[in-house]
Amino acid sequence: MNAIRSISQAKAVSMAVALLLLPAWAGGEGLKRVDDVFTPLPAGSVELTNYLENDIRNSIQHWQKEAVPYPRLVEFFRSGHPQFALGEMWGKAVRSGSMFYRYRADEELRQILAATVADLLSTTRSNGSISCAPPELQPESGGGDMWERKYVLLGLSQYYRQVEQDPAVLRAMEREAQSIIDQVGPAPKVDITTLGWSANKIESSSLLEPMMRLYFLTGKPQYLDFASYIIQQGGCSGSDLFQQAYDGVWPRLMGNVYPKAYEMLSVFEGLAEYYRATGDKRWMQCLRNMYEGVRDRELTILGNGGADQPYFPQWYGEAWSDTRFEQTNPKQTRMMETCIGVTWMKFCSQMLRLTGNPETVDLIERYVYNGLLGAMKPSGDGFSYVNLLNGEKVTNHGWGWDFDGRPVTCCNLNGPMGLAYIPFVLAMQAKEGPVVNLYNAARIRAKSETGADVEMEVRTDFPRDSHVEILVTPERRETFTLRLRIPGWSQRTECRINGRRVKEVQSGTYLTLRRRWKRGDRVSLRFDMRCHLIPAPHGTNRDGDHFQALIYGPIVLARDENTDPHYMQPVSITASAAQEVSIQPTTPTLSGTRMEFIVPTTDGPIHMVDYASVNGWEGKHVCTWLPVKD
Repeated sequence: MNAIRSISQAKAVSMAVALLLLPAWAGGEGLKRVDDVFTPLPAGSVELTNYLENDIRNSIQHWQKEAVPYPRLVEFFRSGHPQFALGEMWGKAVRSGSMFYRYRADEELRQILAATVADLLSTTRSNGSISCAPPELQPESGGGDMWERKYVLLGLSQYYRQVEQDPAVLRAMEREAQSIIDQVGPAPKVDITTLGWSANKIESSSLLEPMMRLYFLTGKPQYLDFASYIIQQGGCSGSDLFQQAYDGVWPRLMGNVYPKAYEMLSVFEGLAEYYRATGDKRWMQCLRNMYEGVRDRELTILGNGGADQPYFPQWYGEAWSDTRFEQTNPKQTRMMETCIGVTWMKFCSQMLRLTGNPETVDLIERYVYNGLLGAMKPSGDGFSYVNLLNGEKVTNHGWGWDFDGRPVTCCNLNGPMGLAYIPFVLAMQAKEGPVVNLYNAARIRAKSETGADVEMEVRTDFPRDSHVEILVTPERRETFTLRLRIPGWSQRTECRINGRRVKEVQSGTYLTLRRRWKRGDRVSLRFDMRCHLIPAPHGTNRDGDHFQALIYGPIVLARDENTDPHYMQPVSITASAAQEVSIQPTTPTLSGTRMEFIVPTTDGPIHMVDYASVNGWEGKHVCTWLPVKD
């Protein structure tokens, strides 16, 4: 048995003994062996305006309230699923709805969520499970029973924590978890690595996250024990994901020839919670290596990953495939599943909380402004299943179910969770004071070092404008630290406090402003939004070498077939020796375009827009990696 498993078994025994002494109800903070560097602000502490808020409102109204067929999603648990894994849909819808409620406390949304939770609880089976399979067929394997019940637990736990702490909901979660523990585990129970539809059954081990949530909610050791069992089994059949991560194996080589990106990240989200509970530094090394592997080998310029070329064409663009290097491969037909991007965003938020590393926010920001918004339907009632950088930008073709002509897919249901995470990440709390991570216009309520209220108003039209002003209003005059993330892409950031320049501002760090703050203090930031020409990475296909892209601050630019019939024409961009391009903002041609620029080329100017604004839902195409003119 490898070293990690040996240590984890010893840890599990000692933890189990210690936890026997805990009361039946224990707060999560008392069970943690690792304190977060940054902690989320309480519900309702962040209120966005302008740029990103419009997208959030659009999704809440037109998807969460109007489009999601909640009763029909519950019906799968009553009548069975006609296709594998359809039971995941309810949990995903309620999870994102509950996070939206955490943000906006929308009463209509609360009533919708309360009604569907009550409906789901009415489907509880005789053995306490909420499952699409009857007890005599549990644990069902090929239908994805464990994956479905995982999402039941995630949906209910999100509702319980963010909407209403209803004891009936907690009891339902505990009965669901116990039904799993009764069925899955060491012999004579069923091994978790034999359950699932995928080649290596990786999806079932993502139960790690909801089991850890229940552990933190209740303090009961059986949930931590089950989490330890999942880790001891390696997270999938045929290989040990955690040992591979610890050893620094590339993501596409993990998981025994099935490096399914979305499910793998889900497993590692659970590992982050397990690390908080155990404090074992080996798990932190696993998390760091996984994070760095995805960052270095998988992320495209849009901040998402996964592709069908050249390694896994049979898996529809949903597997790790060294996507960073293959993103200009002309043979790509499917890449960057929205489920991957949103789960990556959530995993980065875990790493942010655990480490305080500002780079994690750079990666979240890149995905939000490009990949996430670029996958969203302009009408707000859906998200693309996968995205392309060149060609057919969006598609709904993928796993899901059709409800009276409306396709509901895993990605339609996961995209809103990405939006709901924006205010969750935008600002956080450190012991010494507030932390500002993202720079959308917003109002923020945080705490000083002594626990006094600190209100901040972020005034900006970022990312259309490089200037950000933060009005700081503390409850009383006192000394505390305000941390401001300085993006890695902003090489020359200027900061002033009440008009007085701050001398040292370093790219890719938190600017730490410790002073005696008073009502009316103003912090001014001006970011370096110079546009840069980016050469194509060199992957396995030499036909992908002769491309170039433009990035303006965190924003990826593209040519839009909706207004540019020559969108795929090769060009020679006029750039300086430092590969800087002098672009000029112009009034958008289309009302739905956020930003449009005039870009110089050797044959005259062309127009480019932010990638997210390209509407591909009516059949038009996009060109992000521009062919280089010889």
